[in-house]
Amino acid sequence: MTDATQHTLSFRGHTRTLYSYGQGDRVVLLLNGGPGLPSLYLREPHRFLVEQGFRVVSYDQLDCGASDRPGDADNWTVTHYADELEAVLDWLSPVRPHVLGHSWGTFLAIETALRCPDRFRSLILADGAADIPHLVHELNTLRSHLGNETIAMMRYFEASDRLDHPAYQAAVTLLNYRHVCRLDDWPDALRTSLADWNMAVYRTMQGPNEFTFTGNYRHWSRLQDLPRLTMPTLVLCGRHDELTPACSTAMARQLPNARMFVFPCSSHMPFLEEPDSYADLLGSFLRSVEAGSFVSQEV
Repeated sequence: MTDATQHTLSFRGHTRTLYSYGQGDRVVLLLNGGPGLPSLYLREPHRFLVEQGFRVVSYDQLDCGASDRPGDADNWTVTHYADELEAVLDWLSPVRPHVLGHSWGTFLAIETALRCPDRFRSLILADGAADIPHLVHELNTLRSHLGNETIAMMRYFEASDRLDHPAYQAAVTLLNYRHVCRLDDWPDALRTSLADWNMAVYRTMQGPNEFTFTGNYRHWSRLQDLPRLTMPTLVLCGRHDELTPACSTAMARQLPNARMFVFPCSSHMPFLEEPDSYADLLGSFLRSVEAGSFVSQEV
């Protein structure tokens, strides 16, 4: 398969880099996690969709990857990145894409879909959440499984702002291998994205790591607004996901036209951890939407 075709989009004086695999009007638009994480880790594992007749489009959000990096913290908000996504939808117009958000990308997809639902052919909420306070509760539960002594140690270093201490970092690494990606060897595309992660964006919006929310979207919640989203929706996650099945269940129960699936052997990246099952599920969902045969299922 050929490499992605690159495009550029100017929005509010800065250039974004977009990537496209395949051709045609059946478009799947990928929204990566992070924030501040380049899109490579997500777009490479979704190239299989081209063989199923879809065009795959992704982009590096402002201040990450190959897009401009002005470094202005005023841009690092949910509102700004939703504005940016609307500009990408304008670029794709008149095509209405299937929009797949992963992790932080689900927050972005939800926020934007509530503004302009008619611009979404369908919605895939992968390993996500719609209520950060609920997610924080779930993350604290995952942290508690490390044991009382480890939790006390983590709280001590968090209170003293010494998150670089080796003991603290060891606990975070263990959580990452339990709940972010359970593969022994992480794929090159994932490692490349992680090596280029703009942590200034991440710390401003989320916090110091995947299991500590201190950033500007820590109070974000759209759970009560989800009944307004009536497009066909697939909610998916891994059984061991950091954004837990309880987070996905809460979303699916609020969405009037949704189905949900939990990958039994995955954490936060089932497209890497169970790629064959993931490809079957996603392909089946997309084909059912295109054929007009999608049927929701109560959770």
